[in-house]
Amino acid sequence: MMIVSPGLFKHPSRSYSIVGVGLLGTFTYCHKYKINRVSFSSFIPSYYHCRATLSTMMEEVKPEFDSDKAAVLVNELRKTFNSGKTKSYEWRISQLESISKMIDEKEKEIVEALRKDLSKPELEAFLSEILMARSSCKLALKELKQWMMPQKVETSLATYPSSAEIVAEPLGVVLVISTWNFPFSLSLDPVIGAIAAGNAVVLKPSEIASATSSLLSRLVGEYMDKSAIIVVEGAVAETSALLEQKWDKIFFTGGARVGRIVMAAAAKNLIPVTLELGGKCPAVVDSNVNLQVTSRRIVAGKWVCNNGQACISVDYVITTKELAPKLIATLVSVVEEIFGKDLMESKERSRIINSFHFKRLVNLLEEDKVSNKIVFGGQREESQLQIAPTILLDVPEDSMIMQEEIFGPLLPIITVERLEDSFAMINRKPKPLAAYLFSDDEKIKRKFVQNIYAGGMAINDTILQVTVPTLPFGGVGESGMGSYHGKFSFDAFSHKKAVLYRSFAGDSPTRYPPYTPGKKKQIKALLSGKLLNIMLALLGFYKD
Repeated sequence: MMIVSPGLFKHPSRSYSIVGVGLLGTFTYCHKYKINRVSFSSFIPSYYHCRATLSTMMEEVKPEFDSDKAAVLVNELRKTFNSGKTKSYEWRISQLESISKMIDEKEKEIVEALRKDLSKPELEAFLSEILMARSSCKLALKELKQWMMPQKVETSLATYPSSAEIVAEPLGVVLVISTWNFPFSLSLDPVIGAIAAGNAVVLKPSEIASATSSLLSRLVGEYMDKSAIIVVEGAVAETSALLEQKWDKIFFTGGARVGRIVMAAAAKNLIPVTLELGGKCPAVVDSNVNLQVTSRRIVAGKWVCNNGQACISVDYVITTKELAPKLIATLVSVVEEIFGKDLMESKERSRIINSFHFKRLVNLLEEDKVSNKIVFGGQREESQLQIAPTILLDVPEDSMIMQEEIFGPLLPIITVERLEDSFAMINRKPKPLAAYLFSDDEKIKRKFVQNIYAGGMAINDTILQVTVPTLPFGGVGESGMGSYHGKFSFDAFSHKKAVLYRSFAGDSPTRYPPYTPGKKKQIKALLSGKLLNIMLALLGFYKD
């Protein structure tokens, strides 16, 4: 068995990637090479040491998709965009119709890919992925002509006589970097907006959801215009190569850590970004609610929603000390009603995406100050990547589970003396992507809406706010910037160009120097509206 040390092929001005098989598995070190026709690939940990000497010539193997190839791709797409092809109403409609056709004809393949990636139940896959993408596409097809129409606006006295309008024009060549938790709908939804706005698009799906990524690459190539819409598969190297390019917009969905990397890369070229991130989304439960309905909606917004792996999933619950025991009992009853008594045997929940996230969630549960706070669930099976729906009561606010986004099937419940005390607790944390309140008290509802900072809200429900196309979906602060859905998707990929129209009539000499005392009086009178009233009266009109 061969072990290669990181320093074996070091060069002062280059980075390398050596891959080999070591005692702990496959590993890689920076650039790819072929050694005696053996290809190596993964990371060499610092604790490997060289046990053999390799005196063989190395042939460098260039990555399949590097910065040079990314630049060529962007240049080709820019040629397509500059030709005006993507700007026409007809092209946009044809591509949206192709997406709609693709979804209809390949529904079974989409469901199967989602099953391979996340073990998503068929109905959940249909509702949260296929139906969402299909609805976005149909809305764009229905409303596109209206969205594209210039918006007439009023003009000012200074430009009289004149007219003005706002023209929505496409930004150009845009990059969409998607995520793994809803790998189909969260890939296509922004792409639909970009196409509707008339852009050329590169989609980079998440390599973590590899089956869906591969399917999207194949289907987009089969159904869409390859000269304007491209899918690039890959991982960090490919994404890095894409981020080095000059785009007209980057749309990123994922976590805050990578969001900062995307934003830093975009800043080098002054590229505008939309960041759809996440955060700790709270649900506050008042004592005057229907507990059965409230519990069912919390369960739907936590465990039914991709097993808690959603940026708008309920991250934690705040309620009063008095109500907590009743709320927990009702939640347990609803969970067992939906998923059965043997939670680990249920086929109605998605699995954890991979071993890394499984171990991350287990670490949250096993922290010393948290492990004794479990009041329901807690079972886990790493071989199946499953953790049972788990409820914890009054975990410390400084614990890891209350400091980072959970993104999994763990639900802490925090108790307070007065419901209003929850407001300060929520606002001490970074602004979440969503916040939820269950209450029949109109005063509490108003206070919640006015005082809680969040990307969006739902009162007496969870997650359904994202299904309303007339509401923008997006974060604030660390939960993101920018928004999309419905016309907001069209706007996210459009530039609002201001256009003023004037004729050669009405050219007043007061506009031009020299500014004599008489002209100054005329300008003041005009600005006060006196001269305008006289002009309108002479023309037979009257100013309101």
